[in-house]
Amino acid sequence: MASPLMASCSSIFGAKSGSSFASCFSPSIRAHSLRKHALNKVLAVMAPARSPRSPSSTGSVKHAMTMTEKILARASEKSHPEPGENIWVNVDVLMTHDICGPGTIGIFKKEFGQNAKVWDREKIVIIPDHYIFTSDERANRNVDILRDFCLEQNIKYFYDIKDLGDFRANPDYKGVCHIALAQEGHCRPGEVLLGTDSHTCTAGAFGQFATGIGNTDAGFVMGTGKILLKVPPTLRFILDGEMPNYLLAKDLILQIIGEITVAGATYKSMEFVGSTIEGLNMEERMTLCNMVVEAGGKNGVVPADETTFKYLEDKTSKNFEPVYSDDNARFIQEYRIDVSKLEPLVAKPHSPDNRALARECKDVKIDRVYIGSCTGGKTEDFFAAAKVFLASGKKVKVPTFLVPATQKVWMDIYSLLVPGSGGKTCSQIFEEAGCDVPASPSCGACLGGPHDTYARMNEPQVCVSTTNRNFPGRMGHREGQIYLASPYTAAASALTGYVADPRDFLL
Repeated sequence: MASPLMASCSSIFGAKSGSSFASCFSPSIRAHSLRKHALNKVLAVMAPARSPRSPSSTGSVKHAMTMTEKILARASEKSHPEPGENIWVNVDVLMTHDICGPGTIGIFKKEFGQNAKVWDREKIVIIPDHYIFTSDERANRNVDILRDFCLEQNIKYFYDIKDLGDFRANPDYKGVCHIALAQEGHCRPGEVLLGTDSHTCTAGAFGQFATGIGNTDAGFVMGTGKILLKVPPTLRFILDGEMPNYLLAKDLILQIIGEITVAGATYKSMEFVGSTIEGLNMEERMTLCNMVVEAGGKNGVVPADETTFKYLEDKTSKNFEPVYSDDNARFIQEYRIDVSKLEPLVAKPHSPDNRALARECKDVKIDRVYIGSCTGGKTEDFFAAAKVFLASGKKVKVPTFLVPATQKVWMDIYSLLVPGSGGKTCSQIFEEAGCDVPASPSCGACLGGPHDTYARMNEPQVCVSTTNRNFPGRMGHREGQIYLASPYTAAASALTGYVADPRDFLL
């Protein structure tokens, strides 16, 4: 028999028996969200607003603050910045890449002078990664501009590539900027990291303030080390429950975006806490924070803990000081999710909030699968895909493209043994399953790119992808259809030729 609370919520949302989504997502609900949920027929349950396990605070404070507010307070030397307040912030790291770098450099030179020097050559990180393995002359020229500037400014952290024929001949080349930033030790708790890329929010997984900025702002930061920021209010997401073995962080963030919509966190910080979050490894936390921008979020943040510190042990020698939200910090809204009740999800074309259960899309025939990007091209993502292929023992039925995010990920695919595989690497499992050979590490076809970009959608095909956006034309052809999914779901779909539920292979 349903509890009175459940009955009450069912009547509010008009949820029918057998509703697609279980009672796993429980926001502190307001009138406007009630109307939205009623339209989507998503069953939700009211829950206490306060988590029983509030993150600890760091020492006594005069005013209670969230993590994001504390980081910005320290960086601005203001004791208590208020949400909505514009403050000058000192930047710890500025990142740019081959798409936005030339524009940023142009603005820097225009505003500060042709012979001006950057504010700190060791705090600027420049990473070619987007349009790399192409014959497009303009794309190649962008990397040349970065190289010339880094030589002129003696930039310490420039991850260059010169030989496009073999990425391994370029020891400095890394690959996707957001993953390289973490692997190379540029992500540290309590710091401010800005980048000319919307998915810079990925670094929030390390308990720091990280967000994307435009070329104009970046040009100003390049010359001054400062930026004017509006302090965002914070949404808090409390995720508890045992993570089923068929779910990944991609499912969690698709659930959240589907709930609050692509505008639900506009210019807000999204803070993730709870026992489920504490159990995630760093790469899974990065996936979670990576897609907060798809909900309109200014930044995403996960409290630093022993998992964070262990990851950083061999990455950086610089001192850092984590901060945590105070017990009585103000959150404009809190959401509670029982992860144990979630099912594998996809985001159907053409929006990241077009949420559906994978099993509900089992009749959707697909043409290809793409596993890669800053969202789904990390080592753990390829291990997850390999796990599904290994469990099935079958070959893929559609072309399956593998694009490692970085050189390190590529090497892990060929060197690390997959648990339970009898001594096989991911590369061996992928070969046996009939996948394409892992490609050169880069952003690849995630954002389309020049026509000769590996795995670009040059025809109006249907693709299941571990990437982050599925807008028309995002991966190439404007009539292409992209289903966003976890590596588990992507691999399962490759094996069937249809959008598939990974439980068919993992249970």
